[in-house]
Amino acid sequence: MTAPASSGVAPAHGEQRYWPEGFGVTPGGVLTVGGRPVTHWIEEAGGTPLFLYDSALIARRIEQLRAALPERVHLHYAIKANPMPDVVGFIAPLVDGLDIASAGELEIALSAGMEPRHISFAGPGKRDAELAAAIVAGVVVNLESEGEMRRLARLAKQLGKPASAAVRVNPDFELKGSGMRMGGGAKPFGVDAERVPAMLAELGQLGLQFEGFHIFTGSQNLSATALIEAQDKALTLAAELARHAPRPPRFVNIGGGFGIPYAPADKPLDLAAVGAALSARLDRLDVEIADSEIIIELGRYIVGEAGVYLTQVIDRKVSHGEVFLITDGGLHHQLAASGNFGQVIRRNYPVAVATRFSASPEETATIVGCLCTPLDRLAEKIQVPVVEPGEVIGVFLAGAYGLTASPVRFLGHPEPAERLV
Repeated sequence: MTAPASSGVAPAHGEQRYWPEGFGVTPGGVLTVGGRPVTHWIEEAGGTPLFLYDSALIARRIEQLRAALPERVHLHYAIKANPMPDVVGFIAPLVDGLDIASAGELEIALSAGMEPRHISFAGPGKRDAELAAAIVAGVVVNLESEGEMRRLARLAKQLGKPASAAVRVNPDFELKGSGMRMGGGAKPFGVDAERVPAMLAELGQLGLQFEGFHIFTGSQNLSATALIEAQDKALTLAAELARHAPRPPRFVNIGGGFGIPYAPADKPLDLAAVGAALSARLDRLDVEIADSEIIIELGRYIVGEAGVYLTQVIDRKVSHGEVFLITDGGLHHQLAASGNFGQVIRRNYPVAVATRFSASPEETATIVGCLCTPLDRLAEKIQVPVVEPGEVIGVFLAGAYGLTASPVRFLGHPEPAERLV
């Protein structure tokens, strides 16, 4: 994650000397995003807090994926990572499909111009109205239970329209070392693998149009070895289940799980190793899925490192010898950076003083938000230059699960602005 010399970013802030690649700095020491200083974007947006998403970094990540993954792999973007319409609209022409988890995301996906048959709808609690909207739109519903399958068939009959369906499988294995396990053991997601054959038989009898399988085992994984193993097992399982399907699967979605580094000790995923192993595995696909589209579904890996959250320092105070920098943002916009979104042991995200990015560290400070809760900490005891009110803090890795995963209405503060730049 350390910025290369070509990025123009000078190391700063002591122990926080790690940043996603691709950002720059002005001669005056101000962080740049999309080739312009953050002060420019703040002025254009009318102030802070502000999320910036760098379109060039998103495009570059997709290019890296295309180069590393086998040519026959179809790349899907999971909208849940960042559903901002401008972001989705930018990504849609660069990928092969979109994955959604609500009727709201369905509207965004359709507005982005994606062909409905390349939109898949997952989630364990789809309402009848959402299933009906999916049928009308012609998108693929990833079935999470036998009950959902029967509701989909009933609604399709009522609407007089065909319904496309895939089965989300809860496999007997999980993605080892995953930040969030989505498969293996008792789960609210998908249908236990041993139940799928009977479900497929009923699916055919109900008249649903079978499209394929969705086998998602985990997320945020930095181990190429673990990902390679999970992909191999997913393809083997898909072939076994395909023998019971009403027709050969049009696609097999083997999920994603590609992680990004959040801390200095994290090593970036060896994408080349994953791609090479998958290429070899696709050369020996079982006959049951030999003609199926193989889908990799990614969200965080595509957009996570392209985003920066900017928040202005409102106050500086000292309590019992500890410096606190209080900002106009906080966990209501960036819950994950506060450590309250899945972290067992809190770790600081990469955080910097964006308006003094090249300055040397002079003191230790804790950066907190404006909320009345001790949970509202954006960075704890990091090395920074001496910061006064008016300076701007930048929180990196804000492109995924930032605003979309935060309690925006908590305490009634204004929503932040968002810009794709």
